[in-house]
Amino acid sequence: MRVWSIANQKGGVGKTSSVVSLAGLLAQAGKKVLLLDLDPQGSLTSYFRMDPDNIQHSLYDLFMHKGQVPDHLPGMLLQETPHESVKFMPSSTALATLERSVASQEGMGLVISRALAKLWDDFDYAIIDTPPQLGVLLINALAACQQIILPVQTEFMAIKGLERMVNTLSMVMRSRKQQLPYLIVPTMYDRRTSASQQALNMLRKQYPDHLWQAAIPVDTRLRDASVLGQFISLMDPEARSTQAYQHLLKDLLKPKIGVAEAVS
Repeated sequence: MRVWSIANQKGGVGKTSSVVSLAGLLAQAGKKVLLLDLDPQGSLTSYFRMDPDNIQHSLYDLFMHKGQVPDHLPGMLLQETPHESVKFMPSSTALATLERSVASQEGMGLVISRALAKLWDDFDYAIIDTPPQLGVLLINALAACQQIILPVQTEFMAIKGLERMVNTLSMVMRSRKQQLPYLIVPTMYDRRTSASQQALNMLRKQYPDHLWQAAIPVDTRLRDASVLGQFISLMDPEARSTQAYQHLLKDLLKPKIGVAEAVS
């Protein structure tokens, strides 16, 4: 299993859209994909028509066993999506309480890693939608993954937020004494506006070694797919965003990005 975490400490930059879009394309390439919603706001859970405010079982359950994960529990949490090859584990707003209730317990940073280990042979990829703040949930996502994807909206304030996220990653990697490859992905790019063009140029100057050289364009079809709870690549294979995410996926699968496996 390859595990990717989609992260940014600023909301509204296209994290959930990126999770769903990449998952749909991987599934269409014949891969089995697991999605995990570690954000207490539950955007991914809501995308697939479940209510994080009123849900019986969620990823919260994994954290209720003093850092251990019962063998049966990860499989019990799996939910269906519009594609039979994509499953997801939903979020609950109760995840927001973990910082004060269990964060100090030993082993709590490895709960997601332990849960994925129990499903390792059942999926080819796992993609984690992360919360926008540093804490036990984001630590779990970073500890579990081999690749970090950082979507950033092509506007000035989003780039300032990216600086905070990159600093957080550096701090976590120093504490782990392990480097993790990360790729910054410009999103919501509108080539018609000078603001988007200037933001993209700023990213290219500030992060030349970690920036994806293309960009995900502004595309109302992404919003349409969200309204329907559908994968954009299934709903509209010719959409600009579908083509852009296909390009991104190909680059993510190149060995130089840190993923040696190829989609066949």
